[in-house]
Amino acid sequence: MQDFYWFIIFIISNSAILLAFTINVSRLRIKYKISWGDEGNKGLMKAIRVHANGTEQVPIYALIILSISFTNPDNVALPILVMIFTLTRLLHAYGMLLRNPLLRQIGAAITYATQGAAILTLLVSLNA
Repeated sequence: MQDFYWFIIFIISNSAILLAFTINVSRLRIKYKISWGDEGNKGLMKAIRVHANGTEQVPIYALIILSISFTNPDNVALPILVMIFTLTRLLHAYGMLLRNPLLRQIGAAITYATQGAAILTLLVSLNA
């Protein structure tokens, strides 16, 4: 299991975050009695988009982290990549939900940078 420790940590933490986003959408749907779509409700629109953004970013990053775990599980970058990505996804969501464009932008920028660093780490792992 040690070879996949950081992948498992990634899956646990990001799955919990996505579950929280899902529950938030459901909570708002119940609160506003909206079963389909968003009916123009700004709060529900934001919650749906936060959840969608997470489901867009997490799966491909999970595959990269899993691939690094296969190629070089002792890579010192692995825990850093997992922790930074997870924290910046929270920062991005916080910025979106609370209408703080700067936090949203910082969260997105660091997410992209972390994805690029993970891709480079995977490429380096292949050549090791």
